[in-house]
Amino acid sequence: MNQNLHQAGVKLLNALSRHSELIMQVYLSGTLQESKYSPKVIESLVKQGILWRPEAEAELRLKNAVRNLLESSLQDERNRQVDANIGSALASLKTLAQHYKEALEHGRFAESEAHLSDLTEHVYGLTESLANNVRVLFSRINNEFGYVSSIDAKIRENELAQGQVSDLLKQLELFRFDELSTVAGSHRELRHLLVVALQQCFSRVTQELAIVQARLLELLGRFREFRGRTRLLKGFVLHMEQKPDFAPGNYYNLTQVTMLFNVADKMIKPAAVDVNRVEHEQELQQIVGSIKSLHRANKGYQPERAAQQIHVEQQSSVEFAEDLLKNAVEDYFCRVIDSGKRITALDYYQENKLEFDPEAWIYQVIGGYQGLTSEEQAYFAIETSGEPHPIYNGNFIIRDVELGLR
Repeated sequence: MNQNLHQAGVKLLNALSRHSELIMQVYLSGTLQESKYSPKVIESLVKQGILWRPEAEAELRLKNAVRNLLESSLQDERNRQVDANIGSALASLKTLAQHYKEALEHGRFAESEAHLSDLTEHVYGLTESLANNVRVLFSRINNEFGYVSSIDAKIRENELAQGQVSDLLKQLELFRFDELSTVAGSHRELRHLLVVALQQCFSRVTQELAIVQARLLELLGRFREFRGRTRLLKGFVLHMEQKPDFAPGNYYNLTQVTMLFNVADKMIKPAAVDVNRVEHEQELQQIVGSIKSLHRANKGYQPERAAQQIHVEQQSSVEFAEDLLKNAVEDYFCRVIDSGKRITALDYYQENKLEFDPEAWIYQVIGGYQGLTSEEQAYFAIETSGEPHPIYNGNFIIRDVELGLR
């Protein structure tokens, strides 16, 4: 442990605790009122990196790192920034993973533990940043951009949020899990961090961003509708102020109907049956009786609809064959656990001279893995090998499956 770094961190946290009133005043107002506090205290906070002066004549402000800490912890709805710099974070993850693998290869275990700790911190920091970005967007949507008052400002904030969502989705496209899987290799810790943890976060964030986009579009439509009605009302008020003697004419007597009345909703609703009218009871009974009456033609005897004999022996044999395939897959999983090695399905198939169809065997191995619980799947690592379909894009042809322990 670096003792100097530890002491500096404790000193910084103590300063945040002692001067919490000053820090919150700067956080809420944006600048520090230097006349209310001691110059010695202000100088100490500047040296510790809590306050800073952008220019020589400018007022003191909070450092961006401290402001981000308060915004994230307090879940401040005024936080409208979304961090979408995912490319740099992924590059750092790959570099730290290479450092960790190199240290392991040369037997520098203390150094490898330090690199693994840094990698873990970066991975969970990235997942927390993505989750915080989604939380910020949902917070702004749920209060319908309540930190601004006018409809035009709400529309601008909505368009800003949509742009941030688009940028975030473009950054999420930088995730290449095949490359991350190659970087992780056969190291269990790296695969858990770079593949499992990041993929779970990626799936959750993409689903939530799809919901955010739909709700932003819905809010934008409502805001534009409010703005149109407001403009119409303001125009009518202005017209009445300029022409106070205005009186609407009798449009029913006009030969040319105004377009406004042509686009208005119709006042007569569609016709519907009134079941409460007693004089219509007989007609309604006749209608219901005609609906219930069924007319079936007598088709006579049909040989193909006659009872057929059921071959019980044939069904039993099929079920027995399926049980054999299932038992073979269970033996394959047990073989992987006992040996602790990665074994492909076709190698096991050829080694044990199984008589099943190879395609059905591979399909059953995949189904057996997917049939496990999430806790049981966490013990295994499964990879498919094959090639993309030469004609149909997006289709992947699986040739073999490799199963091992994490």
